Amino acid sequence: MADKKEISVEEKLKALFELQNVDSEVDKIRILRGELPLEVRDLEDEIEGLQTRIKNFEDETKALQAMVTEKKNAIKESQTLIKKYEEQQMKVRNNREFDSLSKEIEFQNLEIQLSEKRIKEYTDQLTDKKLIIEDSKDILNDKKSDLDLKNNELEEIILDTQKDEEKLILKSKDFENVIEERLIKAYKRIRTNARNGLAVVSVERDACGGCFNKIPPQKQLDVASRKKIIVCEHCGRILVDAHILGGSEEE
Repeated sequence: MADKKEISVEEKLKALFELQNVDSEVDKIRILRGELPLEVRDLEDEIEGLQTRIKNFEDETKALQAMVTEKKNAIKESQTLIKKYEEQQMKVRNNREFDSLSKEIEFQNLEIQLSEKRIKEYTDQLTDKKLIIEDSKDILNDKKSDLDLKNNELEEIILDTQKDEEKLILKSKDFENVIEERLIKAYKRIRTNARNGLAVVSVERDACGGCFNKIPPQKQLDVASRKKIIVCEHCGRILVDAHILGGSEEE
């Protein structure tokens, strides 16, 4: 491998441009793979939320069922008391005792009516909650199916792209090894700050291939000469001519 100090500016520019092409391919692989894990995590969060929602509604359903049972027992108790008071009325010795028992019977009848009203309310709530639980379970099953598909898709993509990515990373290292450390640091800094990860771009139609601002004619000549590193005055990207990989200007 050539010594870093021995290569010309043109060779450095070629190596930088090829390094950029390789790193862009790695970016594409990571973007493709990177979207799926996010989708998987979103689905996992949705599933967890649905499971919590279903559990909460099931707990509320159990509580409502317990309250219905409680009110039914209360009705039975009231009916027992009414029967008891009616039997006692048959044995009273005066009107005052009879009236007192009549009030107790009336009160128990009101308690029965109130319990029946509550039972109806609880039963209506139970019906609504059971429908919500059924709908939520249907959605949950759909989400679980989606998650299985996404996980399978992610596994396939990882298997398909892992080897390619590893090869590209090795190739990227090879290009880095022929470029001086100062330039590599600058390249990586520009890549980090660039929205699309492009640090080295060609001049196309008199404009920077990164920010698309016009490049002055003199600067275009400097870029085409490949005698020094030229950066775009607008975005700071390293500029190369469109035919950088096609040979030197003298060829």
